[in-house]
Amino acid sequence: MTRHAAAPTVAELSDLIAPHLHLEGPLLPILHALQDAFGHVPEAAMPLITEALNITRAELHGVMSFYHDFRDVPAGRHVVKICRAEACQAVGGTELAEATLARLGVAWHGTTANGAVTIEPVYCLGLCACGPAAMVDDKVIGRLDSVRMDALLAEAGA
Repeated sequence: MTRHAAAPTVAELSDLIAPHLHLEGPLLPILHALQDAFGHVPEAAMPLITEALNITRAELHGVMSFYHDFRDVPAGRHVVKICRAEACQAVGGTELAEATLARLGVAWHGTTANGAVTIEPVYCLGLCACGPAAMVDDKVIGRLDSVRMDALLAEAGA
């Protein structure tokens, strides 16, 4: 992931959108390209996408909100996804999630004030026998408790 620090220019956005316009169903590849480049889909890209694909802003919003991994604002340097599925809830996942949110002082999809960690819900990581589970960046971790979660958050800089 490239993740530009400065606000993208129209030319940069157009250069990422254009290569996908020949595809059947280009919206998802366009969104992925933008998110890979910037860590989110910049607001400035929205009118370019809707015009290029002849779709409404509502249609674009619908797709972005359906696929939870697309962001319209940058995430923190680390993303912690806490499993919210029933198997993890049954072994303390709800309490772990609530304690983590309270410890960091954020709501779901929130980012810590120092920009280090974004917390997101996820609905199954496939570790049902090892719950509660979470994913820190791309690493899945099972059998979490508050002590292990605190250590992970400290390591991530929260």
